[in-house]
Amino acid sequence: MLRRGVDTLRQHEFNLAGVVEAEHEAELPLASARPDLLGEGGKGARVYCVMGDGESQEGQVWESLMSAPKLGAPDHHLDNLCVILDYNGIQLDNFVKKILDLEPVTDKLKAFGWPVLEVNGHDIAQVDKALDQAEATKGGPTFIVAHTVKGKGVSFMENEPEWHGKAPKPEEAVRAIQEIVGSPVPAWAEPIIAELSALGKK
Repeated sequence: MLRRGVDTLRQHEFNLAGVVEAEHEAELPLASARPDLLGEGGKGARVYCVMGDGESQEGQVWESLMSAPKLGAPDHHLDNLCVILDYNGIQLDNFVKKILDLEPVTDKLKAFGWPVLEVNGHDIAQVDKALDQAEATKGGPTFIVAHTVKGKGVSFMENEPEWHGKAPKPEEAVRAIQEIVGSPVPAWAEPIIAELSALGKK
């Protein structure tokens, strides 16, 4: 698909709101990645696929999850592939559990043959350790379930489905930045806040 009007992303006139397609990559069911990097062709390269929990309801995702641990066996397992699920429990319209619950997602993945690691997705040390474990795991790909909170650190956004794809007003953006960076506001954030404040006065 040709990229057109990307500058109108998430605006009403954008024909595919919230979606930008890659022009020169092979579209794989599980990830948009260069297929030559998977398995033997990767020659040591690692491939990381980050997925949302809402998109994980799709059939092609489950087909990939069922097949990936078996692909390339017995000589060229996809052990350079690491899939990370951003498990915040919210999708576009509501909470995941209210639309199409994924649970018990860890048990399902293990039943398909995936080694599964669960981490607090906001704890960088845990994420780092899991990535090292994934790299050390041989004989198949690894799945990391990263439990996160959508809007983490912003009081009026945390765990609120309406903020899945909603753009904040300038004054809301200022408040969000201030809550995240704390006080005093660091120098790098000052011009951003100033610009947003000016926008809010127009």
